[in-house]
Amino acid sequence: MALTIRDVAREANVSTATVSHALNRTGQVSRATRRQVLSVVRRLGYFPNAHARNLAWRNSRTLGMIVSDIENPFFPEVIKSFETRARQLGYEVILSDTNYDPGLMRRATEKMLEHHVRGVAVMTSEANLQLIEEIARRRIAVTFLDLGPVQRYVSNLRVDYFSGIQQVVSHLFDLGHRRMVFAGERPGLKSNIARREAFIECMKARGLDPGPTVQGDLRFEGGVAAGLAILELKPLPTAVVAVNDLTAVGLIKAFTQAGLRVPEEISVTGFDKTHLADYSTPSITTVDIHRDWLGRMAADALHELSTASEPQGKEYTIPAELVVKASTGPALSRPSGETSPDPVAAELRLGT
Repeated sequence: MALTIRDVAREANVSTATVSHALNRTGQVSRATRRQVLSVVRRLGYFPNAHARNLAWRNSRTLGMIVSDIENPFFPEVIKSFETRARQLGYEVILSDTNYDPGLMRRATEKMLEHHVRGVAVMTSEANLQLIEEIARRRIAVTFLDLGPVQRYVSNLRVDYFSGIQQVVSHLFDLGHRRMVFAGERPGLKSNIARREAFIECMKARGLDPGPTVQGDLRFEGGVAAGLAILELKPLPTAVVAVNDLTAVGLIKAFTQAGLRVPEEISVTGFDKTHLADYSTPSITTVDIHRDWLGRMAADALHELSTASEPQGKEYTIPAELVVKASTGPALSRPSGETSPDPVAAELRLGT
């Protein structure tokens, strides 16, 4: 038997009018009451006024995009290209930022539903399949990034991380680097795990020790902290493969403050090819995953799903391409027992 608004009201111990106001953000409902109603809605799996809402979604000309961190230089170009393409297709766009918080991912999803979006591009690794399936069950198109299998109303944009990391390792290997480490991984994020695993596999394929993985937070400060940790390694690696460009910039800052020259004494690579990679000193060897393509393809995939008579999702592959800049150079030969620069002195110079 289908759940009704009365079932929700009874379970939440409020009136049906209060439930309606809480769900539609109309009338005077306190935050505590609204949270209580939404908690019951999620627990019961109630889909309010399904026919009316499906009609609203079919008539909607709005697409949504959820990103992890609006301050990360990776996302602005993705957002810009998504919005440009969406408007060409006749849609307006709303945006939500999760700040890498799974709890905020749930709130972002609710925001999209409240705005009756026709489709939503989930450009974050904090999403889980249950959330995506919840959206798809309501016949809302979903395009996500590297999260899982396609299905009805759900398409996937899959970046070829392995190829990108393979090109990085081959480039460094050809420059004579044999002691390399991976820096900046944030546990639990699928795209980061894919890059780290690709690095380990590529190193082992060449008979090299991948060394320890130095963790970070995908931000500049995390790159600095990762750099300080690397300075304590003995022997010091001759090259560092960073999880993204922000981390690479932080690494270069830490190494430079410690007195290490990049790339003369240690090479650094990034990933994503943000504008930051070009403006850094030195400019950063990085991997271009064509962020403008990501945005356009996400909008096209949502439009195709939301207008198709048979809305079966597809998988779209985004190529990765190495872009060589000034942050990589020939490996410096060091005796295996050479002392690393003093990380404590580096911390004092950095003011950390």
